[in-house]
Amino acid sequence: MRELVENALDSAESISVIPDIEITLEEITKNKFNTMIGLVDRDRIDEELYDDFESIKAREKRLAKEARFQETQAKNAALGKKVKEAPAARGKGRGEAAFFRVTCKDNGRGMPHDDIPNMLGRVLSGTKYGLRQTRGKFGLGAKMALIWSKMSTGLPIEIKSSMKEQNFISFCRLDIDIHKNVPHIHLHEKRENKDHWHGAEIQVIIEGNWTTHRSKILHYMRQMAVITPYAQFLFKFLSDSVDKNLTIQFARRTDVMPPIPLQTKHHPSAVDLLLIKRLITETTKQNLLQFLQHEFVNISKSHAERLIGEMGPDFSAKMTVKSLTSQQLVRIHQLFRQAKFDDPSGNCLSPAGEYNLRLGIIKELHPDLVATHASSPQVFEGHPFIVEAGISIGGKDVKHGLNIFRYANRIPLLFEQGADVITRTALKRINWSSYKINQQQDKIGVFVSIVSTKIPFKGTGKEYIGDDITEISSAVQSALKQCCLQLKSKIVKKLQARERQDRKRNLNRYIPDVARAIMDTLGEIADETPPKRPRYDKEDEELLEKVNSQEVTEMTFRDCLTQHVEQVWKTFSEKS
Repeated sequence: MRELVENALDSAESISVIPDIEITLEEITKNKFNTMIGLVDRDRIDEELYDDFESIKAREKRLAKEARFQETQAKNAALGKKVKEAPAARGKGRGEAAFFRVTCKDNGRGMPHDDIPNMLGRVLSGTKYGLRQTRGKFGLGAKMALIWSKMSTGLPIEIKSSMKEQNFISFCRLDIDIHKNVPHIHLHEKRENKDHWHGAEIQVIIEGNWTTHRSKILHYMRQMAVITPYAQFLFKFLSDSVDKNLTIQFARRTDVMPPIPLQTKHHPSAVDLLLIKRLITETTKQNLLQFLQHEFVNISKSHAERLIGEMGPDFSAKMTVKSLTSQQLVRIHQLFRQAKFDDPSGNCLSPAGEYNLRLGIIKELHPDLVATHASSPQVFEGHPFIVEAGISIGGKDVKHGLNIFRYANRIPLLFEQGADVITRTALKRINWSSYKINQQQDKIGVFVSIVSTKIPFKGTGKEYIGDDITEISSAVQSALKQCCLQLKSKIVKKLQARERQDRKRNLNRYIPDVARAIMDTLGEIADETPPKRPRYDKEDEELLEKVNSQEVTEMTFRDCLTQHVEQVWKTFSEKS
């Protein structure tokens, strides 16, 4: 599903169209699946032959155990004790296979009619040879879904596609001959495009487990909605059981899209020997000087001449680049690793942007506080990268403690979180308490997005970024600290405001007692005959007269004290 969604995003963004993506998962029962493939159901004859067979004795034992459990729970409920959930049935069987029709529809570029079979039915047929920030990890895209469909159900996939200003819709039903690596086309035709739609709709039928992976799928969609608030996602789960049906819309919050990532040339310090050989094979430049100057970034003509001079007497500026021997290529590679070059620019990168990241966090989590920060472009091993970070406090459907959201080239990373540089930095390198944040009790959302022309994934699944690259680790830590500093300022102001409110509340609470005490004291003084004090000034005498005449009462003092507290609190608030 994620391969299809990420392809759909790329397709819409490539033509600068705001993505509108619809994902549907339709559950297919075993009977319906068998009907689709023309298989007639048969009743079981020998029950003991099956893995999920349960003997009469075992069934009676299980039912008795369930009855005792229900009786115990009923007693606990009557006594007000906690009621536990019924234990899951423990069977050795795997259960019946579940099948799903996965459909992803977008409003993107679409695919040329004649290219569809090779684009989806031939592995490693892509043309992504330039250096560019891309969402994909393996370069297989929807072909991975096609291969999984082929392996689990044997059914072909269906593709509908139409390009802009195209008056027809291409329809193709195909699968892949894995051994020959060629598409097997069942149907390929043109249909009428009445609605002038453009985009692609890909449908695969696969074996899967919705119960197990439901939370991961919804978590993935939520994370995707955070990093792409300019896209609209509509997710549907359809089943014959109406109570299982689900529809969730992740609404668009902005029309601001990141720029399209630009293709760039390779940096000399980032190439290996195989890449140098491939560049020589594909280059149109004739001599070595032109090859160095035009096939790599940050090598000027004068710099190229100095490099050629350093290579040795066997090299010259005008020598034919395709005549280089294997030993000469190794010498060039070694020099690239040792020589000094200017760092590559980050202009080719396309981060989500602080604005979009903040909007996405607010839209999906509704936090009390949020802070974001984007680093300037930095470099590791000749590749530019940018780190964007966001931290939120509070929010909807957020657990207490650290909730870490990881992104690489604007796609969520869902698995193998523990070894990731983002997780380790958040857990071990940030002193949360120094920023007035309680790591255990507060609901903390940690969002880090890394974009680069090369993401240094670890592991075969490419689901986490290693913690062994100092430049990336330092950049992640710095970005998170910047967010923490912003939050600390907001939290301190919030605490100060709360303290002022508490102080004001306490003062107002004592006003009636203070007013009553003042009134009692003045009443005693006014009743003295003769007065104990030898003389009063004019203002004192006027006040005592007003007390005697009840022109000044306890309520008068209450009102005066209340106004005074309000004035002092207002002045203090304006200063702070």
